[in-house]
Amino acid sequence: MKLVRYGQMGREKPGLIDADGKLRDLSHVIADVTPEHLSDKALAKLARIKTASLPLVKGKPRMGCPISHVGKFIAIGLNYADHAAESNLPVPKEPVVFMKANSCVQGPNDDIMLPKGSVKSDWEVELGVVIGTRASYVSQAQALNHVAGYCTINDVSEREYQLERGLTWDKGKGCDTFGPIGPWLVTRDEVPQPQRLAMWLDVNGVRMQTGNTKTMVFNVAKLVSYVSTFMTLMPGDVITTGTPPGVGMGMKKNGKPAPVFLKAGDTMSLGIEGLGEQHQKVVAYKKH
Repeated sequence: MKLVRYGQMGREKPGLIDADGKLRDLSHVIADVTPEHLSDKALAKLARIKTASLPLVKGKPRMGCPISHVGKFIAIGLNYADHAAESNLPVPKEPVVFMKANSCVQGPNDDIMLPKGSVKSDWEVELGVVIGTRASYVSQAQALNHVAGYCTINDVSEREYQLERGLTWDKGKGCDTFGPIGPWLVTRDEVPQPQRLAMWLDVNGVRMQTGNTKTMVFNVAKLVSYVSTFMTLMPGDVITTGTPPGVGMGMKKNGKPAPVFLKAGDTMSLGIEGLGEQHQKVVAYKKH
């Protein structure tokens, strides 16, 4: 099942994508896709609905984040060995855990706004893991049972803020608009092999990242189990699991560092196998 939220920002309606790829309205069944709808029991109830009975949505409405209230937005750094290498950092012996502010969450195709004065904003296609049931000190064997589903995430990052403004990464990760999620939340039953998903990202039509979740240093089960030993994971929490190589910070020319960063007017397209695509335009900072 592919759950979505569509419509004007702040006024999204719940929906699902049917077997033919068409958008169906769920608003007469549930008011929104909230954390309460992410448990196995709640998802099974939705799955029993005859999709043909749901109204078709006309046109191509804006897609919002497929979850109405993201709780904790937890991120994993350096989780692909080749990305660690391009960042000139060692492959971690334990997962690198940091947080993205949930105020950065937005729809998959909304504009990315550069922070005021930013000159080192960067891209990162990542597999997102959405928690469906409370998880505390869970084993790796049981970890995936706590996952509601998966989604595409662009972990947009301001590298100066992240790496040159102190010891914590969070400053460069939680800027407004830096957390596009979606277009869909694909339920766990439709993603039996989360470690076999191809992923890619283009900037201005040029392929920058090509990867596969099979090359993660720490797989999804390990990450859910590991994070649950430091904080209780709750329904609606999201873990974004790291990026393959090809980020702007790691670009080279003739074997020498030649980083490339986002500027106003750039476009990004990205996707993960079975989890849908995102398309974003980069815009300059504007007060809001």
